[in-house]
Amino acid sequence: MADWPLLSMLVWLPIVGGVALLFMGNASHQAIRMTALVISVAMLLLSLPLWTQFDSQTAAMQFVELMPWISSLNANYHLGVDGISMPLILLTTFITVLVVGAAWEVIKEKPAQYMAAFLILEGIMIGTFAALDAILFYIFFEAMLVPMFIIIGIWGGPNRVYATIKFFLYTFFGSVFMLISLIYLYTQTGGFDIATYHDAPLTYRAQFWIFLSFLIAFGVKVPMWPVHTWLPDAHVEAPTGGSVILAAIMLKIGGYGFLRFALPITPDAAAALDWLVILMSLVAVVYIGFVALVQKDMKKLIAYSSISHMGFVTLGFFLMWSIMENTGSLSGVRMGLEGGMVQMISHGFISGAMFLCVGVMYDRMHSRMIADYGGVVNSMPIFAAFMVFFSMSNAGLPGTSGFVGEFMVILASFKANFWFAFLAATTLIVGAAYTLWMVKRVLFGEVANDNVAALTDINRREFIILGSLALAVLALGLYPAPLLEVMHASIDNLVNHITQSKLPG
Repeated sequence: MADWPLLSMLVWLPIVGGVALLFMGNASHQAIRMTALVISVAMLLLSLPLWTQFDSQTAAMQFVELMPWISSLNANYHLGVDGISMPLILLTTFITVLVVGAAWEVIKEKPAQYMAAFLILEGIMIGTFAALDAILFYIFFEAMLVPMFIIIGIWGGPNRVYATIKFFLYTFFGSVFMLISLIYLYTQTGGFDIATYHDAPLTYRAQFWIFLSFLIAFGVKVPMWPVHTWLPDAHVEAPTGGSVILAAIMLKIGGYGFLRFALPITPDAAAALDWLVILMSLVAVVYIGFVALVQKDMKKLIAYSSISHMGFVTLGFFLMWSIMENTGSLSGVRMGLEGGMVQMISHGFISGAMFLCVGVMYDRMHSRMIADYGGVVNSMPIFAAFMVFFSMSNAGLPGTSGFVGEFMVILASFKANFWFAFLAATTLIVGAAYTLWMVKRVLFGEVANDNVAALTDINRREFIILGSLALAVLALGLYPAPLLEVMHASIDNLVNHITQSKLPG
């Protein structure tokens, strides 16, 4: 498949398939579901060669496609992947299959439009991860807002209009600053090639403002404290599939943006302002964890948990200068960056699974409130086993993927500053507290009411979806080496680039 335009196929096939589904609006629901499932499974299979044919010994971009696009602006249709973006694309195709399966019996209103929105969103997200031209990246980055806006706005909860507008305004506000920086970089380089931006000499003043613009744009996307308030509202109002995609993939685009733009383009400003990002990350890890502890809505609790766990991602990415100052070693730097990447993939599995578990109960009880449950294990023992497993993973149980990334970031934090590590490690206590306390109140004890007593256990479709995620969590937790191996060369190259000043002269 070396001669195939593989990345273009991954970007455009789901978009074309989604548009085709829109024209199937009058077809039977079964035909619509089967079409969406076939397209999503085909996308997953089509993405596998990215892994099987990936050369982990080089940091160079692979599967590259380059052709002229807007000649007057020197903008090109330029796609490629490395060890940072490739795992995120595989995560996208994997999660999309599960989201389509999860909606099989649940979405009865406008199923063609629902499935089409997720397939189109899949292509756009893959385009965001694969784009090597800044204006192409920006277009994909902004285009993601449209299908997610529609998903929450049409199939969301009672306050969906408020949640969609808040989600749109926050994200759009941040991306405006990124666009201004990209235009400035265009004036300095004469094009939109991201690799050229990496090598462009910039004054510290220019780097300072560009970094702040990227921090706002990608910080909102992660989301980092204090620009995180849109996420709980969006999660609570979104349908189950929307919450899964939002938590498992869309948040990762913020972390990816730091690695692809902020750190390599503005290393001197990033070094000077690392304290700010570390502070914001630690506040997210600690404070937001306590906020999660008092939530009464399961979805809102998991949403705040996502913010807390994504704080590990940005913490791992920005520890490098403190580590080099304390130890002079790059091994801890690599550990922090790779730990942040592993945490992104792991969080994709675990947060997606947690939202799917809430969705399973909501489909039966039409309530997300913890107080409405109790003793679910008596009615749904198989489901309860899955939920306990994913909750343990969310709390960082060794042997699960939730432990690997957090442990690597905490180890890197020790090399930077004892107090960084101490504060980061509190998540092992607070995370266990809010997750397991929720599990205790929802799953265990006596059957709380007749509604819980009438619950039926998961069916075969739900078992396959949750079982697939459980296997992914176990595989990454027990044997993370293959994932780390594909990252090594790209992370090493990034570290070598970031540690070199870009200041002229």
